Amino acid sequence: MTHSSLPVPQIEEDGLDCRIRTDLACTQAGSHSDVRATQGDYEPTWESLDTRPLPSWYDEVKIGIFLHWGVFSVPSFGSEWFWEYWQGSSSPDYVNFMESNYRPNFTYQDFAPQFTAEFYDPVQWAKVFNASGARYIVLTSKHHEGFTNWPSKYSWNWNSMDVGPKRDLLGDLADAIRDTTPNIRFGLYHSLFEWFNPLYLQDKHNNFSTNHFVLGKTMAELYELVEEYEPEVIWSDGDWEAQDWYWNSTVFLAWLFNSSPVKDSVVVNDRWGIGVTCKHGSFFTCSDRYNPGVLQEHKWENAMTLDKASWGYRRQATVGDYLTIHDLLTTLAQTISCGGNLLINVGPTHDGRIPPIMEERLRQLGAWLEINGAAVYETKPWTYQNDTLTQGVWYTENNDHVYAFVLNWPENDKLQLATIVTSSDSKITMLGYEGELSSSLEFEPAADADTVEITFPSMSKVASQWVWVLDMTGVGPA
Repeated sequence: MTHSSLPVPQIEEDGLDCRIRTDLACTQAGSHSDVRATQGDYEPTWESLDTRPLPSWYDEVKIGIFLHWGVFSVPSFGSEWFWEYWQGSSSPDYVNFMESNYRPNFTYQDFAPQFTAEFYDPVQWAKVFNASGARYIVLTSKHHEGFTNWPSKYSWNWNSMDVGPKRDLLGDLADAIRDTTPNIRFGLYHSLFEWFNPLYLQDKHNNFSTNHFVLGKTMAELYELVEEYEPEVIWSDGDWEAQDWYWNSTVFLAWLFNSSPVKDSVVVNDRWGIGVTCKHGSFFTCSDRYNPGVLQEHKWENAMTLDKASWGYRRQATVGDYLTIHDLLTTLAQTISCGGNLLINVGPTHDGRIPPIMEERLRQLGAWLEINGAAVYETKPWTYQNDTLTQGVWYTENNDHVYAFVLNWPENDKLQLATIVTSSDSKITMLGYEGELSSSLEFEPAADADTVEITFPSMSKVASQWVWVLDMTGVGPA
């Protein structure tokens, strides 16, 4: 099948750093090394890279916001994989959509001028993110379509400055986040591969025995992103068709951890080549919407979507396609109790708006965190992740406080827990509740003496509207 393809990047080779050269003079015989690697604590091997400690900030913040935004936001039909489903796998739904709504010979590149972002206000976005209680964001710098949301030198005429918005979408948001919300860290998503890039297709045709695309395009972009914008999260993707040596992954990461401007604070995920996912990286993502439900040995992240069906904005989505705030808080409790972070994806529109229903979910989350944030930020998994008797109860701890997330208000206001042991020094309160005489809740051993029964207050006197959190001190694991 013939596909519309992007122009081959124009690269000036005279005086150019070898890290973006595609000729053999800049590669080592028999290898795909990148001379950008520097001496430091970490060698370009997974054995060495895996010894780097996780920067503490990432485990402490717990909640981030993912942003899938690009040319795919223009058709906003089906998913962010629109181009591939339309002209790659020729999905009937996508083919019919184009035939019914667009002129013959319309190309995917024709969508780019319609990626206008006229309502894009990065300061307003930053305010929404701050109101959500999130502590880091991850913006799509480039998805599999290859369009860069910054004026990359390596994506000629296929970037947000040359066509469409005619502005540095990425840089504007980075500035807004850092200038107005200093408690939020800025991160970036970057796709290693591009569906229809001729350099990539050439390497793929050569069974990845050449790496012209890596040296001349995708790794050059990554170095550019780090040096220009200093992201503290690099969320790699699009790695699954080739081995890590093709991508030069360990060479880039050694430079990132040894010499880059974010070497001390940056964290990376686990998508750097075939067989790397869920094995190597600062944190593991393992699969989309990864939520194992049990404690994990390595730090991990649940990257998930408010729209159940898509990462990008969909015009045909109905209200039932979106998570409710109860769904979102349930996922949050399950995730952090098992040691994960929650990365909540929203899909902005082509004109630069965060859809109101997504903004509402984020603001609801923030209102809940204002009351219950002590049970989230800087916490650790407890001895038990969830209660062994009552379903829908999840635990975290911080110092001598054990927190119980109660997803559903108990019948008759009586909650039974089988995983805690109380004593005369125990105290149980509910975040967001202040009683007339005391905020302490009554509790006692249940009739069978194997559980503790806690009496809830009147719901009308509790500030939190969804998912209630018990703050317990002086208790131990059963």
